[in-house]
Amino acid sequence: MRSSEKGKALEDEGRQALSRGLATAWGVKDRPGKGPKPGLSLERIVEVAVQVAETEGLSAVSMSRVATVLGAGTMALYRYVESKEELLMLMMDAAFREHPLPPAPDEPWRVAVERWARQHLAVLRKHPWVVRIALGGPPITPNQVVWFERGMSSLSGTGLPEMAKLDSLSLINGWVRHEAMLEADLREAERRAGTNAAEALTSYWHTLGVLTDVQRFPALSALVAAATSDAAATSDAQFTFGLERILDGIAHVGKRRGPQRRTPRSVRQKRNHPPAGT
Repeated sequence: MRSSEKGKALEDEGRQALSRGLATAWGVKDRPGKGPKPGLSLERIVEVAVQVAETEGLSAVSMSRVATVLGAGTMALYRYVESKEELLMLMMDAAFREHPLPPAPDEPWRVAVERWARQHLAVLRKHPWVVRIALGGPPITPNQVVWFERGMSSLSGTGLPEMAKLDSLSLINGWVRHEAMLEADLREAERRAGTNAAEALTSYWHTLGVLTDVQRFPALSALVAAATSDAAATSDAQFTFGLERILDGIAHVGKRRGPQRRTPRSVRQKRNHPPAGT
């Protein structure tokens, strides 16, 4: 088989492997041609699902709920998406519609990576329901793949081999999601308690200080004293501290790594998925 024919065969195979919704999202499959409700489209279905998540929470999103808002039958939605799981994946992709800028020429890699991480965190803060969606695999939707590309390209100046860049991006992505999930949990706790995070944290340090003494808990006593006097200990400061330590580690590995060696396939297959969302 000639190379052009082989390439076409691989392309056709890749398209067949995509689900209905993914194929439409990538523009490699037209919308259903048989009997869909006029005005119904994949874009509209995802848009309404996102609106439900934004206003009522992710738990309110269901195929029947979205269909009701659209004024369509539930089964009509399955002409566009194959399952609720696929709908959630496309909703997440819609949240990442605004793409990060690619690294500028000669831009230090740390600057580019930090910008990517902070823009990622901004998306999750704007759409906190995203962190409630379980990650089912590596990024495959259009917008998330762009974020994946920009994240990997931001690590170009590290001097790391490609799989080490992937591991680094997964680590950064995990720290971003951790921060966003913690913030979402705190906001939910605030809502239930009718208080705010600052008040709750102040109350926590006071309570911990009452319950512990310096003889039995010397480390915690020192922490309580520092926490109650340090007004700058904000969430952003904690996120920055963690991100900088991760970047320090990446820089250290980049400096001390030896000659690149290809990672055995069996090891590569056991590694964590690439970052989703990314």
